[in-house]
Parts: sequence; structure tokens; C-alpha cells
Amino acid sequence: MFKNLVSLKVLVFAVSFFALATIADAQATRTWVSGVGDDVNPCSRTAPCKTFAGAISKTATNGEINCLDPAGYGAVTVTKSITIDCEDTQGSILSAGTNGVIVNITAAADTKKAFKIRGISINGAGTGINGIRVLAANTVDVDEVVIDGVTQHGISLETTAGTVKVSVDKTTIRSNTGNGINSFITGGTMQVDVSNSRLSNNATGFSLSSNTKATISDSIINGNTTGLVAASSTMGVIRCTIANNTTGISSLAGGSVRFSASMITANNTGLSSSGGGLLISHISNVLNGNTVDGAPTSSVVLQ
Repeated sequence: MFKNLVSLKVLVFAVSFFALATIADAQATRTWVSGVGDDVNPCSRTAPCKTFAGAISKTATNGEINCLDPAGYGAVTVTKSITIDCEDTQGSILSAGTNGVIVNITAAADTKKAFKIRGISINGAGTGINGIRVLAANTVDVDEVVIDGVTQHGISLETTAGTVKVSVDKTTIRSNTGNGINSFITGGTMQVDVSNSRLSNNATGFSLSSNTKATISDSIINGNTTGLVAASSTMGVIRCTIANNTTGISSLAGGSVRFSASMITANNTGLSSSGGGLLISHISNVLNGNTVDGAPTSSVVLQ
């Protein structure tokens, strides 16, 4: 009888221990980071983590990481659907020598494959690689982000399969050695929509390659070597200011750029096309004040 009681107590203890361990290891839907946090913490509001990398391992798929205070929270690789939202807290990533954010969501069980980032500054400090590098996802939303000082691209889109949708809003991408936004996908298709943003002092502000469709609206593209370029892809440009670039808009072989209600001025060359690339003006544009204005390949009247 005594042995049976001991065995029962041992069993109860073991079950309780593993139950508590499971609860401790459970991922939270919302987690928190703080400049005075610690990655050994559970990433709760009262016991926050210190880095995005620490928090992401404790955040459930489709969950959210928030910042409690202004601080640098480190580079992060995203492999599941998640939101990083530091709106109004000045959260940042110092990505010297590395990529700020890598998005590589491939798990079959993760049906959304969605990454959202909001209210973050990514500073490459002159040696960072890419600000945000997208390798695999279904959707990527970039909202109120500043990307500065990387050696390759502010946002590098490099997916190999699927139909990927990327949205960029209220974002500044500036002073990068490579392109502000660079689409160079090797499989599948991509749709990129940029609005209310600034692409400044990059090699090319917004560069598209094959199998990509894009729009850019209500944005400023200035100080780049080339403002906008499309090759084997299509781009729509609506209500944008394209100024003080070496070349404003360039369309290369297989490319098509339609632009309306936009100001193209103060560039060395306003419009440039080669290899049969199309530049289609919808009449309502202002093309003036460039060293060489260039000309659209065709014009159409707005309907």
C-alpha cells in the first residue's frame, strides 16, 4: 500500500512538472520588447525581452511583437507569420554588417505566410547589407518604416515561387548604395504597391525586373541615379514627384511604365527608353525643366 502511494505521488509530480513546462514554453499571441528587457524573460509586458530575435521565438504564429520604449532591438529572421509594430515608440534596428530583417516563411502549415512591420527605423550604418530582404512569403506589409545606409537594397525582393504581394506605405528609403526597392525574383510573380513614400539618394529609387507588376502613388522620388526603372515588368506611376535624379523614369527591354498626374522635373534626363521599353503618358503629367526632357513613346487621353 505504501509503495502504491509513493508511486502515485511520483506520477502526480511528473504530470504536474510537464504540464508546467508546457505552459512555460507556450508561445504568446502578443509579446513585448524593451531596451531594459532580457531575452530569458517570457516577453510579457511586465517581463519583456530585449531583442526581436528573442521575442520572435516566444511569439505564436500570426502573433504580434510590440515595443515598450525607444531602443535598438537587433536584426531578425522571420520564418512565420508575424507582426512587428512599434508605432509611436521609435523602435529601431541597427543592422551594421548584416541584413536588418530577413523574411523567409515557407512552412506548409503556415497558410497566411504574412509579415507586417510598422513604425521601425532600420539603420545599416554604412555597412548593413539589405534593410528588408524577402525570400519567401505570401504578403509583406511595410508601414511607416525608415531604411537608411545599407550597402545593397533598402527592400530586396528575391522570391522564387508563388504569387507574392508587397505593400509599402508612408515609408522613407534613403542613402543606400543599391536600390531603394529592388525586385529581382527568379520564379513566380510579384505585385508591389508603394504609396505616400519617399525614395531618395539611392542608386535607383524603385527597380523592377521580370514578372513584377507595380504601382507607385503620391510619392517623392528624388536624388537617385535613376528614379524609376522597369525591365520585363510593368509599372504605374500616379501623382508622384520625380525630381533631381540623373534619369527620372527609364523603361528597358520588355518594360512598360504608365504615368499620370505626375511632375517630372529638374532631372538630367526626364524620360529614357531603350530596347523597346514603353513610356506611356496619360496627358496630365508635367514634363518640363529637365536638362533633357525626353519624350514618352506614346500618349493617351484620360478616360
